[in-house]
Amino acid sequence: MKANTVNGFGSSDSGPEVGSGLDSSILIVDDDPGLVEVIGQILAEVGKLRFATNGKDALRVARESAPDLILLDAEMPGMSGFKLFESLRAESTLADVPVIFVTSHSEAAFEISALEMGAVDFITKPFTASLVLARVKTQLRAKHMAARLSGVTTTDGLTGVANRRLFDEILEREWRRTRRGGDPISLLLVDVDHFKLYNEHYGRPHGDACLQRVTEALGESCRRAADLVARGGADEFMVLLPQTRREGAEYMAHRILDAVQALKLVHVKSPTKGNVTVSVGIGCYDEISACWAKAGPGHRGGGDMQMPCAASDLLLAADQALRSGKRGRRAEVRLCDISAIDAPGAADGPRERLSSM
Repeated sequence: MKANTVNGFGSSDSGPEVGSGLDSSILIVDDDPGLVEVIGQILAEVGKLRFATNGKDALRVARESAPDLILLDAEMPGMSGFKLFESLRAESTLADVPVIFVTSHSEAAFEISALEMGAVDFITKPFTASLVLARVKTQLRAKHMAARLSGVTTTDGLTGVANRRLFDEILEREWRRTRRGGDPISLLLVDVDHFKLYNEHYGRPHGDACLQRVTEALGESCRRAADLVARGGADEFMVLLPQTRREGAEYMAHRILDAVQALKLVHVKSPTKGNVTVSVGIGCYDEISACWAKAGPGHRGGGDMQMPCAASDLLLAADQALRSGKRGRRAEVRLCDISAIDAPGAADGPRERLSSM
């Protein structure tokens, strides 16, 4: 690596990822100089790298020029990774910088805690070079993809989130990456319960305002840069969750239920509750799916392909789960595996919160 020194370590001036046309900046923060060097070598061809071995220096380096992505050691002496993360989120110029935690912890509770804080991903030590490279490239793609959402032809005029056209494009792209790289993927369909009754009673302007507030709640619930919120119909939204297994999708779905409930939007005509609620259907594709297939090098998956399995099937699974919930009492979460679409009763009943949450 070339020697533009930051905190005693080289700063790589390598070009961006081949074919991306983007010049990405990555900040690597770890108190172990040896590990910093290893990660630096792995990412040398991805973009410009900067380094820090403690929280104070990392904050200074980030303030000088906001990076596109931060790889952050969760456990450092002095200012811990979590404390540094809180400091980054408190600054307007750094609050939206995606952060991947690097940690020796592999417990589900730790992952949930990191995601709840707003981390986009976490990598467990020891790791492989291919894993680090894949995770970093995914988040950089997501960040640059998010910049496109400001385009008029790709956003919904009322809510400002992605429209159906952009959603379909990104879903297909993420599906191909999922199958190629062997990562799970989940999709949430979010439907505003009894929205027609709301519109009829309160009027169109209030209905539009209601949808905008629900959109805000979705955005607050989905904090990872890779997550995509889109509007699919009058009162329906879609949330794409790359690299997310069913447990993580259930967690996100319950966050959305709580966030909408917390809006306390009165809905006197709702047969479900006296305020606006949503129902969430989850479509999931992970190691448990019967159509989980072997993919590229380093894939963690199992068996052979025994049935058709496409991006559109993930959407169908989420739709089947949502329709099951709407036939029930609503304001709840239901799940359908991608391999179970069109099977009678395939959607699970109301999804209870995981005990670790």
